[in-house]
Amino acid sequence: MQKNKSTAKLIEGPIGKILTRMTIAMTFGLIGMVAFNLVDTFFVGKLGTDQLAALSFTFPVVLVVSSIALGLGLGASAVISRAIGEGDLHKVQRLTTDSLLLALIIVIGFVIVGLFTIEPLFKALGATSKIFPYIKTYMRIWYLGMPFVVVPMVGNNAIRATGDAKTPSIIMVIAVCVNTVLDPLLIFGIGPFPELGIEGAAIATVISRFTTFSVALWVLKKREKMISFDIPKFTEILNSWKHVLFIGVPIAGARIIIPITIGVITRIVSSYGIKAVAGFGVASRLEFFSLAVIHALASVLGPFIGQNIGAKKYDRVHAAINISHRFTILWEIAIFILLILLRTQIAGIFNKDPQVISTIALYLAIVPLSYTMQGVFVLSTTALNVMHKPLQAISLTFFQMFLLCIPLALIGSHLFGLTGIFAAVALSYIISGIISRVVLMKYFKRENE
Repeated sequence: MQKNKSTAKLIEGPIGKILTRMTIAMTFGLIGMVAFNLVDTFFVGKLGTDQLAALSFTFPVVLVVSSIALGLGLGASAVISRAIGEGDLHKVQRLTTDSLLLALIIVIGFVIVGLFTIEPLFKALGATSKIFPYIKTYMRIWYLGMPFVVVPMVGNNAIRATGDAKTPSIIMVIAVCVNTVLDPLLIFGIGPFPELGIEGAAIATVISRFTTFSVALWVLKKREKMISFDIPKFTEILNSWKHVLFIGVPIAGARIIIPITIGVITRIVSSYGIKAVAGFGVASRLEFFSLAVIHALASVLGPFIGQNIGAKKYDRVHAAINISHRFTILWEIAIFILLILLRTQIAGIFNKDPQVISTIALYLAIVPLSYTMQGVFVLSTTALNVMHKPLQAISLTFFQMFLLCIPLALIGSHLFGLTGIFAAVALSYIISGIISRVVLMKYFKRENE
């Protein structure tokens, strides 16, 4: 068995400083990826409200695929970070290689299913015949580019498991830069490029994702030496898949619940018209941007907890959880103040239609205060997954979305219209955030005994 203790970078040193350094690096990457979606939203919004609404309908489906990829990636990161903490290099290489292979196999299946279910799926989500051609054009190209979305998400999480948050961020920023350059060229036909409209946005997305695919695999193979081309016994591959899927499947399930819920909420909002859907789609993307720093912190908290549990340093884990929760509350209060003061100006950036602007502004006036507890929820479920409690984490997500958010949104819509829908989202975030903290500390106490 090969040993390599030098790769466990997170089991020594000041906790706050380590988390801050890694979170700052990761924030640039995650903000970049959220900006990736916002850039598409911005340029497609210039084409018209119909095209913007079409892109809004695709958002829940894109999130489902991204959620599966992220689930596999976080599952891989959780087991790889523990192996790093244990100092087992052979196990690290086997888990990394097998995780990438698993991601590729799964994504091929989803491409085939996705291409044959575009029409029934989006009609079920409430897409009208007027905007369906735009959806079909976009999703056909996007599905074919799925391998370049899924595989690098797994690869970047494997890199992050080593304690390196900087490289995955650089990889993501590269993709954003490529997309930002290609979007206007291909959408509007600038210079020698053809004017492709929403089709150009899809092509730009696939090309930019291909860059992350190439760079992530190069880093894992050449620099980190985490990919092995040795042919193992099939039972060894199955063992790796079992460990990754034990954590990855519940994470993917939990992540899929979120876009499914957004899809249901989109369906509820669609009763108020296409312009309301367009506004809600923009607001959903802005929410991901507002929580980007917290998702960055969660991305580095996972490897930190994994390495320190592997090294049996539970006091460092407890301190990291408390530091991250305190930071989340303070940070999201600042975000709330910023959004409520500038909500109308921010809404006007994406579309000039008064109803679209008013829908975005209404959402930003109601929901952002609850981001404090949604941040705690994100961090708590991340910690539970790394502690090998994925079923508890997915149960919390199920509770938040299906037992709180959707029922409350239906009631809120009936009583107060769009205001009631958005208030339901906020209330579900607050209640579930508080409960997630209680559940996390309960299971951490058991882990430490």
